Amino acid sequence: MAAHFSLILVVVTVLTGIVWLLDKFVFAPKRAANLRATQEQCAQPLDDNAIAKIVEPNPLVDTSVQIFPVIAIVLILRSFIYEPFQIPSGSMMPTLLDGDFILVNKFNYGLREPVNRTKFFENGSPERGDVVVFKYPVQPQIDYIKRVVGVPGDRVVYRNKTLYIQPVCVDKSQSCPKLERVLTDFQAVGEYEQVGMPLTRYQSNMPGKTHEILVNNNTYPRNQDFKSQPGLPKGEWLVPEGQYLMMGDNRDNSLDGRFWGFVPEENLVGEAVAVWMSFEFENNEQSLLPSWVPTGIRFERIGGIN
Repeated sequence: MAAHFSLILVVVTVLTGIVWLLDKFVFAPKRAANLRATQEQCAQPLDDNAIAKIVEPNPLVDTSVQIFPVIAIVLILRSFIYEPFQIPSGSMMPTLLDGDFILVNKFNYGLREPVNRTKFFENGSPERGDVVVFKYPVQPQIDYIKRVVGVPGDRVVYRNKTLYIQPVCVDKSQSCPKLERVLTDFQAVGEYEQVGMPLTRYQSNMPGKTHEILVNNNTYPRNQDFKSQPGLPKGEWLVPEGQYLMMGDNRDNSLDGRFWGFVPEENLVGEAVAVWMSFEFENNEQSLLPSWVPTGIRFERIGGIN
């Protein structure tokens, strides 16, 4: 849907831009010339109504001229600076909730043209701990949002619901980092639930960034479902060059890289940087209103994303 909208936006911008140029350099000068010729042929000065009829463009041209600047600004903002997204699930709880509307920075990881997404300007790469929107590698027409846990060259292990990271060795002439457990601090239990089971909230002290995660301590690890990487045991991955390993903060309720693999650099959309609006949707089957109608606004959630 996002790709279709981008294509439609580009087409509308191009078409209205062509009409805007034609009006500015062809149609408007012709209307001005017609007005001068008509005034020269009349003994009396033309009134305002007559002048307006002569210089007024047809409705199609007038509409295109009026909306082109607005459409062009929207295209530039959405394609190269910020794009709005809605969180449709709970896979990133407690960081992001269903009903959060977020802004995604399209500039941080380089600029891409909006249709084929070909990068034309380099401007940095995702860092471990970033919350990133990307094209789902299995179905690229779908946008996913997860957290980066492994950058190119990292060794990542997820064992017994515990994350271990061995950062890429940048300078091999010195002592390289070792595989270390990502330490977590208990925060609370029962604030969030999954299928009626309480979830435990922890603070995850990932190298370079601290954030919160949820773990369902009442379920077994799903190691048997993890995607295997040749030469490595299940639950262990070596992130290839130009790719990233993503995981959801709601560790036991997230379909992420543990199950389908890595995200290529070309699939990156941008970094999620802020919640600009957050709605509650609590209408049940007995409610007179449909489920998509908001029942409240969570003002306390508006702000930056950790």
